[in-house]
Amino acid sequence: MTASVPVSLSARRRVVRALAAAPLAAFSTFAAFGTFGASRAHAADNVTLVLGDQAGGTRALVEAAKVLDGTPYAWRWANFQGAAPLFEAQRAGSVDLAPAGDLPVLAAAVGDPTLKIVATRVGSGAQLGILVAPNSTVRSVADLKGRTVFVSSARGSISQYQLYGALAEAGLSKDDVTVRFILPVDAFAAFASGSIDVWATFDPYYGIAVQRGARILRDGTGINSGLGFITAPSESLADPRKRAAIADVLQRYQRAGDWAIANPDAYAQIYATLTRSPLEAAKEITRRASLKQHFVTDADIAALQKVADRAQRDAILPRRIDVRAISETRLASA
Repeated sequence: MTASVPVSLSARRRVVRALAAAPLAAFSTFAAFGTFGASRAHAADNVTLVLGDQAGGTRALVEAAKVLDGTPYAWRWANFQGAAPLFEAQRAGSVDLAPAGDLPVLAAAVGDPTLKIVATRVGSGAQLGILVAPNSTVRSVADLKGRTVFVSSARGSISQYQLYGALAEAGLSKDDVTVRFILPVDAFAAFASGSIDVWATFDPYYGIAVQRGARILRDGTGINSGLGFITAPSESLADPRKRAAIADVLQRYQRAGDWAIANPDAYAQIYATLTRSPLEAAKEITRRASLKQHFVTDADIAALQKVADRAQRDAILPRRIDVRAISETRLASA
């Protein structure tokens, strides 16, 4: 059983005020839609890339490693609190690159078959999980039978996939719980206030909630692939100048990930500063983040196809997605 959770503008304003008053300080800035910043480079070819982001994670990585210094094209950030609004922007032609987990990419492809997967990011299934309050009577996934589970952020999220996998592992079906979808910032405030008892979510919201005392019922290890992907609109890839700039950005992202892997403590400190996250939470979030990146390969396509087929079987996706048809494997030579 599933249902969406409508959130009014006034409710969202209350959430932002509540988060601003919390020890997380400007964590509410993760919800902002729009530009975070822009390069100071002079774009000789008049190309400007809009770099999509979720909760400031990619921007923190890129700025920590300083890999976008001196680009021959202009760029600016567009930040979103989750994959659903990010892909809405990409579908509308407002974003050139969109990073997301495996399921959100597949869900986005249902409504936008023109998007193309251009890069893969390798991470850990421990980046997400099912949370309850420390004093909750729920002690295991099996105890979720008959309960309502709030899932970040929309149908087709990595958290929905993880929840269904955890339920099956515990001998339950998806029909044994009521699933409600809610955007992460709204969910964070509701969980902190006790309005939500069970919450399936992902980093950074997951890591910060755990740092604040949330108890983990089950993380995504062994259920989720741990793979993330970056997509681009076909229209952007069809423009030779933009295509070359996108290929260059992705190579710079690779260098940023390599730098973070080689300098974990420095990266965690910078991540905490840029996102205004607690340092201990930042250390955990960055340790399991999808840092290793490469242009999408045949092996990645095969791995994602398995996820797509299972998601269709579980009715997370309404139809089968041909992953190869939405993948661009020639960008490395751009």
